[in-house]
Amino acid sequence: METITSPANPRVKQAAALRAASERRRTGLTLVDGLREITRAVVAGVEIVELFVAAEDRAEDARAVDRAACIDTSAAHGAEVVRLGPRAFEKLAFGDRDEGVVAVVRFHGKTLGEVSFSVGRPVLVAEGVEKPGNLGAILRTVDAAGLGGVIVCDGGTDAANPAVIRASLGTVFSVPLAAATAAETIAWCRGHNRSVVAATPEGHGPWHEARLAGDTAIVVGSEAEGLSAAWQKAADSGTIRLETVRLPMRGIADSLNVSATVAVLAYEAVRQELTR
Repeated sequence: METITSPANPRVKQAAALRAASERRRTGLTLVDGLREITRAVVAGVEIVELFVAAEDRAEDARAVDRAACIDTSAAHGAEVVRLGPRAFEKLAFGDRDEGVVAVVRFHGKTLGEVSFSVGRPVLVAEGVEKPGNLGAILRTVDAAGLGGVIVCDGGTDAANPAVIRASLGTVFSVPLAAATAAETIAWCRGHNRSVVAATPEGHGPWHEARLAGDTAIVVGSEAEGLSAAWQKAADSGTIRLETVRLPMRGIADSLNVSATVAVLAYEAVRQELTR
């Protein structure tokens, strides 16, 4: 197999460009860093278009067996395996997540109409979340707690961002996931008879007194701005049933990280399900 050595090679440059949102939108492709994440993409049926493999000998690497299995599995599912020299691979790999493989996959956000969410399970709505690490952590929590899925609402980052994929540990490929506007999400909640529970600093009641289990939509807002006014307007007009909740803040900080808030609410929903 020929080895690409130059970081200026067109294939390497095209793949590296997928770290930009505009290129991901244009092509419908993205990058996946890491053996675990690539393997989970394959298991979820995501198309692996190319698999770039570091050409240097890493036989003594602790992940050598996992890497060989990842290469074989990806190739068996139709991926083109491309060997890269050190300089070329360095251009493509991300920071300290150099595990000797980087995949180009066909993956992009779906619309609400394209996703089937579990009936009887809470759906998490993340509105305006901007930081990829937070969205990835939210996806991990939703996966761990067994919630019905995630709606990224007016998001400042897209779910196909390689940093989201990495932070989610690949759960982004298996959790039911849609992207929508606030108006579309509110209409979906109404159409599917979902009661809405939103976490806000001024919530009317403590988080554990709200009904979070079942056919609910648990809504959290952006890191900087919180929840948009669209939700309260929809409640005032009778479009949705909205309950706001708060978490106690007993220190000098006035809010929790959004992914930490999601973890508290998600596991409260689990507790309620187990004890009802």
